Amino acid sequence: MFRRGSVTTDNRIDWSIIFCVLMLALIGLGSIYVAASHDTGTTSVVKAVVSQLIWYAIGTIAIVVIMQFDSEQLWKLVPYAYGVGLFLLFAVLFLYSRSYFVQTGAKSWFAIGPFTFQPSEIMKPAYILMEAKVITEHNHNQPVHTIRGDWKLIGKLLLWTLPIVILLRLQNDFGTTVVFLAILGGLLIVSGISWKILGPGILLFIAMVATAVALVATKPGRVFLGHLGFQDYQFARIDSWLHPASDSSNQGFQLWQSMKAVGSGGLTGTGFNVSKVYVPVRESDMIFSVMGENFGFVGGTLLILLYFLLIYEMIKVTFQTKNVFYAYISTGVIMMILFHVVENIGMSIDLIPMTGIPLPFISQGGSALIGNMIGIGLIMSMQYHNQSSMFSTEKQFS
Repeated sequence: MFRRGSVTTDNRIDWSIIFCVLMLALIGLGSIYVAASHDTGTTSVVKAVVSQLIWYAIGTIAIVVIMQFDSEQLWKLVPYAYGVGLFLLFAVLFLYSRSYFVQTGAKSWFAIGPFTFQPSEIMKPAYILMEAKVITEHNHNQPVHTIRGDWKLIGKLLLWTLPIVILLRLQNDFGTTVVFLAILGGLLIVSGISWKILGPGILLFIAMVATAVALVATKPGRVFLGHLGFQDYQFARIDSWLHPASDSSNQGFQLWQSMKAVGSGGLTGTGFNVSKVYVPVRESDMIFSVMGENFGFVGGTLLILLYFLLIYEMIKVTFQTKNVFYAYISTGVIMMILFHVVENIGMSIDLIPMTGIPLPFISQGGSALIGNMIGIGLIMSMQYHNQSSMFSTEKQFS
């Protein structure tokens, strides 16, 4: 067995995280098989499963490659990763897929023949790296937190967030914007910023959400939101969330069918590949309805517990690392995956408005899967290098 000093290769690889991702991948392949068999016709079953297998293979390669980079190398790559991601977000405004724009109303997909790609998914880990670097550098230069210094840090973080939000706004991709803001929120909480700032900020956020709900509930409010750029399909999604039964034939059809599928599963489900409820495009946004229908409450609960096990293992690695830059990266990745899980499952059962957020490692789609795999690669890099050498974060600033 390969050894580096007294540390074996096995000890440098977090097999618990690999186990969780592998189990989620198997669940994803099975769910995509069921969805393709019943909802898109038998001729696309093999293509759907094989296509996802290829993306898993590419994602696995991405993990292996990223694991080879230690924190010093990642530190140097941050501006290049962020720059490439920003360039792709800008380019897609002109080279977006016309067919996807008709379907979703968002200019957020590249399409080259049968190949489609959403650059915002790759931008997520690049954004996490940039924000982690900003926080690490700021806290290194100002180890003692002051109110003035904390506001300065917030300004820096917002400065790197604003271009992404603007480009996503131009793409009409509100759901992905919320993901970036969730990542930002998680990083702000662990960055050391005083709760004298965070507390009122959280209360202000709650007030803004309450105001938005109040505006959506009234006609004048919707007119005002329309002037701010909200689209009809976004209002339709909110209506289907608030009153799913009243719009079960138009915009709310997918949600209503998803709820019926999950409900029909009962306690233990109908059994693998036994599907009686049609759910449109369930292989992507509504993939949880497959688990709910086939394996019921028990299967859905076990899936959620598997996600929590994955997050627990990532948190454990975070506490073991001696490198603060890695710790902030890990926080961003955890927030990204956790928000995706909560949002996707929540919208599948009408707890949260629909936003088109995929379920990590399970939903069909290459770009989202690769983005999550890159995040796992960053976490695995922490364990891989932390066990082999306790390098100092001081080197990053020299």
